[in-house]
Amino acid sequence: MILCRTTRTDAQETPLLDIRPITPDYAVSPQIEPADLETIRAAGFTTVINNRPDAEIPPQLQNDRMRAAAEAAGLAFVFIPLVHGQLADAVAAQAEAMAASAGPVFAYCATGNRCAIVWALSQAGQRPAEELVGMTARHGYRLSHLLPQIEALARG
Repeated sequence: MILCRTTRTDAQETPLLDIRPITPDYAVSPQIEPADLETIRAAGFTTVINNRPDAEIPPQLQNDRMRAAAEAAGLAFVFIPLVHGQLADAVAAQAEAMAASAGPVFAYCATGNRCAIVWALSQAGQRPAEELVGMTARHGYRLSHLLPQIEALARG
């Protein structure tokens, strides 16, 4: 789902927020801005997960500012930066944050890909691996290379 707005300078619509619902309770998105958080709340989300490390983004989009804006909008906010070498910890933290959420979860990073990856890995064993990969592929996230890892996690 892409929410749009009409700009004041012309009648063309410009993208406002690109929400990609993986399930009814979990959606991902490319990078958002503080002003987007009211729209996210209005769309029915209760928790926002930031999977993007601060080192990648300018100060106005870093965790502390995004957390303050999310909380001002009445949203729970969780910072789980996905960085090299810490995937297993991030998957566990993402699963915990999703389970603790009072409602639908909205996760973002640079493109939404990392959010899709940690979601698929956190769901291993709850759905068939190919189904998880297919659910993310609907939104352009190609995770077929993770099939062996998802299957291994499902086996425990």
